[in-house]
Amino acid sequence: MRCVVTTGDGRCELKQRPVPTPAPNEILVKVEACAQNHTDWKSIALHKQPGNIVGSDFAGIVISLGSAVPPELRKVGERVAGAVRGNINPNGAFAEFLVTDPALVFTLPPDVPFEVAAQLGVSCYATCQALYQTLRLPTPLEPATTPEDILIWSGSSSMGHYAVQFAKLSGLRVFSTSSPANFDLVRSLGAEEVFDYADSKTARKILAATGSKLRFAVDCISDGMTPVQVSGSLGKEGGTIVTVLPYQSRKKGVKTELILVYSMWGEDVELPIQLKGDPSHYQNAVMYNRMISEMLEKNMLKFGAIKVLPNGLASVQDGIEYMKSGKIHAEKIVYRISDTPDLV
Repeated sequence: MRCVVTTGDGRCELKQRPVPTPAPNEILVKVEACAQNHTDWKSIALHKQPGNIVGSDFAGIVISLGSAVPPELRKVGERVAGAVRGNINPNGAFAEFLVTDPALVFTLPPDVPFEVAAQLGVSCYATCQALYQTLRLPTPLEPATTPEDILIWSGSSSMGHYAVQFAKLSGLRVFSTSSPANFDLVRSLGAEEVFDYADSKTARKILAATGSKLRFAVDCISDGMTPVQVSGSLGKEGGTIVTVLPYQSRKKGVKTELILVYSMWGEDVELPIQLKGDPSHYQNAVMYNRMISEMLEKNMLKFGAIKVLPNGLASVQDGIEYMKSGKIHAEKIVYRISDTPDLV
């Protein structure tokens, strides 16, 4: 099969590798499209080991079941999407085939294109870990009856796009930030008010809008000035900020909680950071995949914009350089496997 493999020097290249064989408790998926995340290039840069297959987010078709997979759980021919722990092992999403846990994928309705569905995995999983696993807020399937305020910092980011929607569907009153060019987009996703992330007065404006009572925030960037900005937005009594990169708030009464999608397998994580495994994270992930399947079936989500690069997997290194340059705004880079040229 054609796949994108790490070279060991922080880069990757298109190679041929054998099609993986599913273990008894795994499924084999023919990948139709895959999407790029910041964790892909960062993991490649940190983990300079050759031979790993790149990529986490995927969408495709189940083509075989391991001998122990219950037939009522997954079916051959089923359209699915999700994420795998690519970049640090020889099973990644930037490949023609991958193996994965049958309980850690969600079902795609027939009207959702694979190219669009490929964006969902990491963003939706991180959103669920933030809102439900960490903050323990109500879910879209059992929404709150009394709205609670929440701040989603960077509502136009890949994760923010879904965090705003999930929070709104969960019955929360959502405040968010973006560039002014994306205000209308973030409002359309469910944000009550959207503020300019670059405005030095934004934290004070959010304090005023929430009556200085904001207790919950999700920092979808967790870098640069956002630790100060998000902390400054929380009320006098403090609260909790969910982060995607580790940091500690300097504001009294404010605690930070780090999430990592790789933790959803319930096993110890060594890269991109060390994290002790928690079996409850696996059980939560199984529940989240069922919930996302139901939400898709009910047409509850608005999909983000995608940018399909030409030449499929042969364009991955170009896509990584494009992402590292900071040129991506409110869109997801996607690769269509069928666009990949044959290797000579």
